[in-house]
Amino acid sequence: MAAAGIVVILDFDKTIIDCDSDNWVLDELGATGLFNQLLPTMPWNSLMDRMMKELHSQGTKIEDIVAVLKRTPIHPRIIQAIKSVHALGDANVFFIETILKHHGLRECFSEINTNPGFVDEESRLRIFPHHDFTKSPHGCHQPSCPPNMCKGIVIERIQASLSMEEKKTIIYLGDGLGDFCPSLKLGDGDYVMPRKNFPVWDLICKNRRIVKAEVCEWSNGEEFEQVLLHLISRISTDKNNSTGINTAHLYSVDCKLQTMPGAARETFSQTLSVLH
Repeated sequence: MAAAGIVVILDFDKTIIDCDSDNWVLDELGATGLFNQLLPTMPWNSLMDRMMKELHSQGTKIEDIVAVLKRTPIHPRIIQAIKSVHALGDANVFFIETILKHHGLRECFSEINTNPGFVDEESRLRIFPHHDFTKSPHGCHQPSCPPNMCKGIVIERIQASLSMEEKKTIIYLGDGLGDFCPSLKLGDGDYVMPRKNFPVWDLICKNRRIVKAEVCEWSNGEEFEQVLLHLISRISTDKNNSTGINTAHLYSVDCKLQTMPGAARETFSQTLSVLH
C-alpha cells in the first residue's frame, strides 16, 4: 500500500552526539598528541586508520575502544526524540553503530551512510573513506564537501529511491560544512534543521536565497527534541488529513572532513537515516 510519509536524515557527530567521535576516542585513549602531529601530512580517514594501528601496537583492545564509545556524550532528550520519532512511524560505521546500539537506537535507523570501519583478523580496527578519492573524485564541486564523501550525492540517492512512491517530506539535521550541500538538495515542503552557531548554520544564513527548504534552527538537546517532534507532528497531521496513513523513515549520514597534505584541514514505517 502506498503511503505518504516523512524521511528524517541526521548527521552524527555534533548532531546526534555532542562531540566529534574520532576526537573523543583519541582524547580518551591519550593519542591526541600524535594525531595532531601527523594531521598536516595525511587525509583524515587514513590518519584515523594509522592511529588505530598505533593504539593496537600499544596494547589497546577493541573492548577498550568500545568502552570509550559507550561514554560518548549524548543528550538524553536526543535519545528520547529519536525513539519517539521511531515510535511514530566521517566517524565510521564501527563508532556509530557501537554508540547507537549502546543507547538502544540502532534499530531506529534504516541505513547508515558513513566511512567503512571493521575489525580485521588481527583484532585491529580498520577505517577507510566512504569514497576512495585517491582513485577518482566523487564528482561534486561544492567547496564545502570533503573529498571522502558528498552528503548531497547520498541525499540524491535517497530521493531517487523514493521517487516511485508518494511524495515524502524530508527533514535534514546537521551541523558541519559537509551538511550544506545536502541542504541545497532539499525542495519546497522539506525542512532543514541546522545547529545554531555551527558551520552549516552560518553557510545557510549567508546563502538563504538558494536554500529552498524551510529552515528550523536548534541549539541543544532540548531544542533538538522540541523542534523535530513539532515538525513531525505538524507534517503528520497534514498528511493524515490528506491520506489517512503515516509512515516515516530515519537515515543517518556522516562523513569525516579529509585533510589533504598541505591543506587546512528516509521514512516513519520505522526507518531513520544517519549521515556522518
